[in-house]
Amino acid sequence: MILVIDIGNTTMEFGIYDKEELVDVFRLGSKRDITSDEVGLFATQFFEHRHIPMSAVTDAVISSVVPQLNYSLTSAVKKYFGLDPYVVGENLPCRIPNLYENPREVGVDRLVDAYAAVRKYGAPVIIVDFGTATTCDAVSEKGEYLGGLIYPGIKTSMDALYEKASKLPKIEIVKPEMTIGRNTVSSMQSGAYFGYLGATEKMVKSLKNILGENARVVATGGFARLFEKESGFFDYIDQRLPLEGIRMVFEDRAKEI
Repeated sequence: MILVIDIGNTTMEFGIYDKEELVDVFRLGSKRDITSDEVGLFATQFFEHRHIPMSAVTDAVISSVVPQLNYSLTSAVKKYFGLDPYVVGENLPCRIPNLYENPREVGVDRLVDAYAAVRKYGAPVIIVDFGTATTCDAVSEKGEYLGGLIYPGIKTSMDALYEKASKLPKIEIVKPEMTIGRNTVSSMQSGAYFGYLGATEKMVKSLKNILGENARVVATGGFARLFEKESGFFDYIDQRLPLEGIRMVFEDRAKEI
């Protein structure tokens, strides 16, 4: 079995794979001060609860956009699983041609998503990741990572609005029942939904103007399902794309894309 760990700005997602099958998933908040023992004990409890022996894990792979957490996570894997983990971008390269002006600036999460999208859906492809930030990335017909757009995440934006506007409440982000909000909460929910729908449509359209109308559009991230009923908006919604990408990068470590 392979333990795949995706460290994001808000959450850490752990996937347990038996070859290509995702057996189970668990999550932890990305607290910057979390210790290796906190991670290890939580993992131990989860494995025990699911009746999966930790000794069955033969490899561990980490992808991280939060450098402050890398030490705690690698230490936890070493201490509780007895393994030296692979870390994407350090001792494990993501083998996708990277045409960014400064390739080191690209978040490893964006490269991993792109790698998985090409493997699963072909190229050219556009990947929209609804996370702490919303990223919209482009991969050419040749399978080259070109770059993309970074936009504030929908929850990040609404939390900022709550913090900065004293009379506005904190809201649940859902698809509104009607476009015209009849109270403050529904007005904010409508603004969040249709504002992000419009922004994402425009970003995708702009990238399709460059890549071609045949470019597939893949959505991932926590809020991808929010827009799943918008007809023709996405070709695929794949919330496991980051975990799949990390697994694929590990499995394909000796290959070229």
